[in-house]
Amino acid sequence: MGDSQFPQANLQEPNLQESPPLVGGSPGDFCLVDSHCHIVFRNFDDDIEEVAERWRQAGVKALVHACVEPSEIPAIRSLADRFPEMRYSVGVHPLDTEHWQADTPSVLKAAAQADGRVVAIGELGLDLFRDKNLEEQLAMLRPQLDLAVELDLPVIIHCRDAAEPMLEELRGRAASGACPRGVMHCWGGTPEEMAEFLSLGFYISFSGTVTFPKADATHACAQQVPADRFLVETDCPFLAPVPRRGKRNEPAFVASVAERVAVLRGETLTQVAHNSSANAARLFGLTLHTV
Repeated sequence: MGDSQFPQANLQEPNLQESPPLVGGSPGDFCLVDSHCHIVFRNFDDDIEEVAERWRQAGVKALVHACVEPSEIPAIRSLADRFPEMRYSVGVHPLDTEHWQADTPSVLKAAAQADGRVVAIGELGLDLFRDKNLEEQLAMLRPQLDLAVELDLPVIIHCRDAAEPMLEELRGRAASGACPRGVMHCWGGTPEEMAEFLSLGFYISFSGTVTFPKADATHACAQQVPADRFLVETDCPFLAPVPRRGKRNEPAFVASVAERVAVLRGETLTQVAHNSSANAARLFGLTLHTV
């Protein structure tokens, strides 16, 4: 599959070889990026060093740790201190409305400006599967989108059963030149919805759900997405890929996601690892050694 026919927003060439990598290794090493994880959760407390060793053995050279609400930020920052291959986002998840306060935008802005390892705003978005409070969610979403534009950072979007209101919001912003670049994380929509987000310049990220046997729409999207517009992720500790489905997920398992995407696309794992890592580097401004 060739280069994208869809418009792209501020897509500079990724810095893949010219400066030191986020973590040790040579340019010939296998390279994967887990573009969305949550290892700050307590179920990693007892074995985080072993988890890190496994992701390194699996070829994971960088991780983007998503944030769901501001009180997590100090702990995520501490993890980034501990693991130099980690970058992170700051934001509020659409189902965490109780954590949104009048000063939250300023808190997020200060955190993003205080640490160069903050590479995105999010995990923000809309979720009408678990809650129907659309207006309340939009009231949190809009200031975070504004902040991303102000700071020139990409957004990490959670969108579940909410493609139409999300598209309406982003189209309106695109028309006025105020739509940030970003990624639709843990993609679970249809090929038609994917095409709409691609047309707005967004990337599509596949999680362990792409390995589920009945995820036909997600499979079709993985087959159709342009080579320069997809990422892979774990969303750990959730959504462990087959054959570990139902167990705790972890960054090393992003290799299983990439393997399944490769099968669906009729490509080698090396191709998928290279393309998804280059795309993540481009979107988040990462410096990597690639395959």
